[in-house]
Formats: sequence, C-alpha cells, structure tokens
Amino acid sequence: MSETTVPLPSSLPARLLRLYGGLALYGLGIALQVKSQLGNGPWNVFHEGLGLRTGMSIGMAVIVVGALVMLLWIPMRQKPGLGTISNVLLVGVFADASIFLLPTPEHLAFQGFYLLLGVVTIAFSTLLYIGAGMGPGPRDGIMTGLVRLGLSVRLARLSIEVTVLIAGFLLGGTVGVGTVVFALAIGPLTQLFTRWFPLT
Repeated sequence: MSETTVPLPSSLPARLLRLYGGLALYGLGIALQVKSQLGNGPWNVFHEGLGLRTGMSIGMAVIVVGALVMLLWIPMRQKPGLGTISNVLLVGVFADASIFLLPTPEHLAFQGFYLLLGVVTIAFSTLLYIGAGMGPGPRDGIMTGLVRLGLSVRLARLSIEVTVLIAGFLLGGTVGVGTVVFALAIGPLTQLFTRWFPLT
C-alpha cells in the first residue's frame, strides 16, 4: 500500500498559504529553540550573538542578516523570488512575536520539550515554504550559489554553518546541547517530512 503524500500546491492561493504558513512556523521554531536556553542552531547562535552586541532583538537580527546575506547573491547571480523577500521581512517578525508570547520554561524537562519541538517545527516549516516554489530563503540561496560555483552541497552547507556558528559563539550566542541536537536531527527530520510534503 502506498503512503499518502500531500501534492505540491498548484493554485496561487495554496502556494501562498504554504509559503506564509511555513514562514510563521519557522519563526515559531526559532523562538522555541531560543526560549529553551539549551542552545540554538548555527544561524540563530549568530542572530542571538549579534542581537546581544547591538541591542537588536533576535527577530530584528534575523531580518538584518537576511537582507545583508542577499547582497551576496549579486556576485553569485542568484535571483530572489517572492518567497525570498517574504522570508527576509517576516521570519524575524514571527520569531519576535513568538518569543514574546511563549512562556519561559523553568524545568529542564520543559526546556527539552521546547528544544525538540523547535527543531521539528523548523524542519517541517522549511519544507512548507521551499515547497511553495516561490524562491529559497536568503541563507539557502548562499548555499545554492556556492554549489553553482563548484562546491558540493555538503561542503557548502558545512562551511557556512561552521562560519556562522563560530562567529555567533564569539559574539555571545547560546551554544549547547541544542546546537548538537539541531545539527544531528535537522537533516533526517527534513528528509522524513518529504515523505508527506515532497519538494518535487
């Protein structure tokens, strides 16, 4: 018996729903991992560290970094889409709103729950917004740009994430068990979700 999958949306309203629902969930995923206080994914270590150094909120740091990263698209000849611009403008807003609304867990068990739910939410939401087919996120575009320049996908992603992780750590971002969990789980979880939400 074949597994049930959710086909790629064909109508514009369905694609927009998938795009903006995915971006909202991505912001929630960031907030859950930040509020867990157990360690963030590499990019969010950097966003948090930048926020600590500049006084910006994490969400504002997400927006500023996303906009600056898009400047690197120019020499790589990457073309943004509606999804790219929406990612830059909205993920940080959703992240800040979720950080404000979510209670801060005090017990380790609840912190662990926030962490795991955050990683799962980020994996799921990534498939939603990329699967809308309206352009990759700004950080995803750097990876694909490096691949076009000759790097392997694995090396491109590793190079980017190690760089931002080290920079974020030096800026004071939270590195911990959550960082390790994110690194180990995000790939397999994303692959798992493609069984129901395929990208092609």
